[in-house]
Amino acid sequence: MAAIQRLTAKFVATVEEPGAYGDGGHGSHGLILRVREAKGGGVTKSWVQRLVINGKPTHVGLGPTWLVSHTEAREVALDNHRLVRKGGDPRRGAGIPTFAEAVEQVVSMHSAGWKEGSRTAEAWRTQLARHAAPLAGKKVDRITPGDVLGVLEPIWLTLPEIARKQRRRINAVMKWAIAQGYRNDNPAGDALAAALPRQNGGTHHRAIPAEKVADVIAAVHASGAWQGTKLAFEFLALTACRSGEVRYATWDEINRKARVWTIPAHRTKTLAEHRVPLADATMKVLDEAEVIIDNSGLIFPSLTGRPQNDSTLSKLLREMGAGMVPHGLRSSFRSWAAESTDYPWEIAEMALGHTVGTKVERAYLRTDLFEKRIQLMQDWADFLTK
Repeated sequence: MAAIQRLTAKFVATVEEPGAYGDGGHGSHGLILRVREAKGGGVTKSWVQRLVINGKPTHVGLGPTWLVSHTEAREVALDNHRLVRKGGDPRRGAGIPTFAEAVEQVVSMHSAGWKEGSRTAEAWRTQLARHAAPLAGKKVDRITPGDVLGVLEPIWLTLPEIARKQRRRINAVMKWAIAQGYRNDNPAGDALAAALPRQNGGTHHRAIPAEKVADVIAAVHASGAWQGTKLAFEFLALTACRSGEVRYATWDEINRKARVWTIPAHRTKTLAEHRVPLADATMKVLDEAEVIIDNSGLIFPSLTGRPQNDSTLSKLLREMGAGMVPHGLRSSFRSWAAESTDYPWEIAEMALGHTVGTKVERAYLRTDLFEKRIQLMQDWADFLTK
């Protein structure tokens, strides 16, 4: 039985105690907030409505709170209440999940294979809630290519990367629905691709010539950005690592005496530990970062003590007109290594944390060529700071 609790948007957002909560009044039409413990920690929250259909008490799921707001849940509950009074049944197509429910099933199924500490599940929920809300309450067997086109077309050219990710996620949900026997076709498949306009460019991250990276570093330091953001960008450039690896870097990963930063396997894209040599200029950045040390353990915390948002650096570079994105620094480094140095291909690839060689070749290559990469990263740092 649901505990009597006035359901407000604030309560829905803040409640963390597992249980069932309901207004208990006639105006709620049987709306219940169900809070459950999540497998990976924290809680999940979803809407359920208690109705009496054909004389039998019945619970009807209305979707998770991340996709169905308190206001929307109340509206759906009222519509269902009216339908039942007229002799109808809101469970038409009972047993077939809504898109929102299917998303939860797909996230739950794939989450075991995602990296520990990954925010992939959060990204699925947040971006689908923002850009695919019209699909939330639809049964998966009722979604048409037109429905999918309706949520993708508005962002297809203005937010191309996000739109492509949205399509892949919707595609995954629809494939799950097909595998479960809920439908026979995929409304996010080839027919949709033919209806969408061509996106210019492609999926390459915008980068700049290596010769201009030092100028951008100087411009970032001259900006009014938070000191942690400035230092994170310079560290990102000097190490040629991925943005997430730098934003979540902690002091206990740094060995100052050995001058090495060891990124644990669960924080790398390849799920393999990655050792990064620390050049003179990189060590200097760490020295400067000591002035912003807080209790978080992060090397480059935000002003709130949390990891910096992945959009912070991107927004700063966009506002500066730098003509690049943070990930583009890796392209700048790779081009410099190929065109301006005599270092072998595999050393530059390992510096980027890429997997080198075939499975058989990797079985024999048991070294990460760290000693050779020390001089490579020092040369890159000298190139940026001379």
